[in-house]
Amino acid sequence: MRILLVNPNTTASMTEKAAVAARVVAASGTEIISATSRMGPVSIEGHYDGALAIPGLLAELKERQPDGYDAAIIACFDDTGLEAARSFCDVPVLGLCESAVATAGFLAQRFTVVTTLERSRVLIDNLVRRYGMGDRAKVRASDIPVLELENEASGAIGKLRAEIERALAEDGAEAIVLGCAGMTDLARELQAHYGVPVVDGVAAGVKQAEALVSLGLSTSKRGSYASPLAKSFTGAMSHFATAG
Repeated sequence: MRILLVNPNTTASMTEKAAVAARVVAASGTEIISATSRMGPVSIEGHYDGALAIPGLLAELKERQPDGYDAAIIACFDDTGLEAARSFCDVPVLGLCESAVATAGFLAQRFTVVTTLERSRVLIDNLVRRYGMGDRAKVRASDIPVLELENEASGAIGKLRAEIERALAEDGAEAIVLGCAGMTDLARELQAHYGVPVVDGVAAGVKQAEALVSLGLSTSKRGSYASPLAKSFTGAMSHFATAG
């Protein structure tokens, strides 16, 4: 089984961090193929960044089709471009937020998603509600710019821990979801420290992708995720033209 893990931002070190986490949990017969977008923002923090990251994400999905992959995971907790990717691809496509909150729902009645900035908190809160977990989950921001997670001297980990502690004390959280792909390497350590399930979207996405492929299931092409209609695109988007 080949799973394509695409980072829709252009920071290769974040891609590698997510790929390492994915390979740790992947089954012995699963190959993780990592890809970094070659155009767009260096980090995705809010709606503007997310919109401009989608063309690069779709380009990676398209250009890697000839080599083949059985499922794809979008390595951003904002589930950037997830709907478009599901329409484009003929294989299952998973987002980190949807995968993580679904997994947390198996483990706890109430849980808290701890993400980076306030602008991301609002976006993720909307996603959590859309995924049917609004009554069971709270989303908190820890005031950490995404790229500070790459810098050990930034104090980001201390901020993250402080927000987790507030979630456990104030929210009645029974589990924690890490709301950024840049936090993926911290899940096991934080789970051991706090004694509650700590869910990482990368790991959750890999196991759910493996399950869907093993079950022979893929995205429905009837209705909202139907393949794109044949049409030409102009300007910088001309290479996205579809044959239908």
